[in-house]
Amino acid sequence: MDLLAGHDWSHFAGAAPTGSGVRISPLDRWITATEGARLQPNPPVNLAGPHLEVSGDVQVDFTGAVNGAYLQLYAKPPVIYDEWRQERPSLRVGIVGGKLEAAVWDGKSTKAVETKKLGSGLSGEVAVSVRRSGGTITVLANGKSLGTVGEHGVFSAGTLWFGADGSWTLKSLSASGSVRAVDAPGWHQAPSSNSLRAKASALPRPIGIGAAIASGPLVEDAAYRAIAGREFNALTPENDMKPQFVQPTRGVFAFAEADLLVDFARANGMAVHAHTLVWFEALPTWMRSASDKKTVLIDHIKAVAGHFAGRVAEWDVVNEPINEDNSDGLEHNLWYQAMGKDYITQAFKAARQADPHAVLYLNEYGAEPDGGRWDALYKLVKELKVNGVPIDGVGLQNHEYEKGDRTPPETFRKHVKALAALGLKVRISEMDVVSGGDDTTQAREFAGKLAVCRDEPNCTTFGMWGFTDRYGSTANTDVTPPQPGDALPWTANLTPKKAYTSMANELK
Repeated sequence: MDLLAGHDWSHFAGAAPTGSGVRISPLDRWITATEGARLQPNPPVNLAGPHLEVSGDVQVDFTGAVNGAYLQLYAKPPVIYDEWRQERPSLRVGIVGGKLEAAVWDGKSTKAVETKKLGSGLSGEVAVSVRRSGGTITVLANGKSLGTVGEHGVFSAGTLWFGADGSWTLKSLSASGSVRAVDAPGWHQAPSSNSLRAKASALPRPIGIGAAIASGPLVEDAAYRAIAGREFNALTPENDMKPQFVQPTRGVFAFAEADLLVDFARANGMAVHAHTLVWFEALPTWMRSASDKKTVLIDHIKAVAGHFAGRVAEWDVVNEPINEDNSDGLEHNLWYQAMGKDYITQAFKAARQADPHAVLYLNEYGAEPDGGRWDALYKLVKELKVNGVPIDGVGLQNHEYEKGDRTPPETFRKHVKALAALGLKVRISEMDVVSGGDDTTQAREFAGKLAVCRDEPNCTTFGMWGFTDRYGSTANTDVTPPQPGDALPWTANLTPKKAYTSMANELK
């Protein structure tokens, strides 16, 4: 079966369909550490295009491979955490130095567990085949068998997804054997009158119920997708709009995964809260080393906010600028070092110009209780308002990882009211509560903050940083595969916890 004609390759990052095939361009996209070091390569997967359901022996054939180019077959799409990419089992085949290189990942490590260089003298465009028969994988070039590699679970999930990188044109791609081609699922999910979003919409003053959503699980995991569309009317891209994902190389933009999330939101009547334009983390290395930081910042905002203008409702323009330990209360990050505190003003002005109708937020953590972080945040946003900076609201993240992170609802309410007096909206932007096995306390914390948002006229949205422990960002990524955390209202098995029931009760 032909996997190019009649299938979607236009929403594949770094790819462009042409008359002669799919042109693949290298993105050089990486997962980076907080301080900017490259941690893991993050090549794209065609999430919106065809994948295979495999029930037995199969052969995948493609043509167009040249030196430095490769095609990768994934058992399931990788899962991206905040600073970590979970590699599922996969097989990568490509031409390197005249040889066919086959590398296999087993899902238990971030690195390939087996790599072989086979054959010799391969040049120009090469026809490559991957044949799985009886648990053995054989690789062929131009019809000639070159050798075998271990399966290592690549076919155990019963599906195969396609990724590619390098600089080349994929001229043909086909599959034969016990397989079926499946295109992207329908985005619209069945609504429910008992969902959180339905209850929140029926309040005398309706509010948004939101969650951070990851593109890989949204496409691959039907149960995750159903809950996301049914329960929430606001969506925050968990990672796919951060700078390292959308502009991995200067002037090279990769919007495919973020566009997919926006399309899902629109199909299900969800507002998109876009995250984030300016931060000092999740940056590509070129952005950190650029000498013209102001130009980089403004150009990035114009390009990214401009791309999504009219399709997203809100932006986190500046993320986490506060450090109460400094005399001015601000984090002296790379943007501050290049532009001073004016980087915040410049960012909001550029965002307003790029998308005049979006609601613009500053997003911050740790400012829910009284203390230095709250004082510094209030001082900053008051100054921005007095100076006419186009800031519309503040996101208060409400991460509760330890007992000391918990804030009494009435203290939180006081801060929401204080921001209302400045003419600012408030959204609970990233709430999660590590339970440590105490589901009752977790339920109380979620319900208490939701009640404040329900009652205070300037609170627009109650948002969580994910919704299921299956893909939650508090997972232990020191082990592979990661060990799920326990911070969200659905378990790793996608069953609702006490926190879900407590929130539903607050919305009655």
